[in-house]
Amino acid sequence: MKSKSKISKQIEKKRHSILVETIIVAKKHEGWLNVASILAGPIRRRINFNLDEINKNTKEGEIVIIPGKVLSQGEINKKITIIALNFSEKAREKLLKSKTIFSTIREEIEKNPGAKNTRVLLK
Repeated sequence: MKSKSKISKQIEKKRHSILVETIIVAKKHEGWLNVASILAGPIRRRINFNLDEINKNTKEGEIVIIPGKVLSQGEINKKITIIALNFSEKAREKLLKSKTIFSTIREEIEKNPGAKNTRVLLK
């Protein structure tokens, strides 16, 4: 895991305001430091998941964090909660249809600053 000062240096290179704000907020909470570390890294290392990959790698009732974007390929057939940096439009539509709970990382940090009962999904 990266230090907070290393994350701060990497933030200086970022131009996307929502990404920068999310990293800054995540960096302030110990439970979210790993997510801040991943988001502060190069974009080629950002983790994007399709819905079918999320469905395959999760258990019923789990809260998963995707430190990247959720893409629309596949379906979700479990009752899970997905927290991600961003969602594609089609992925949002499919998640709404399947009544899956989802939110952005920034929203979840406000509700759950300790990242209790969550798991970061990595490839």
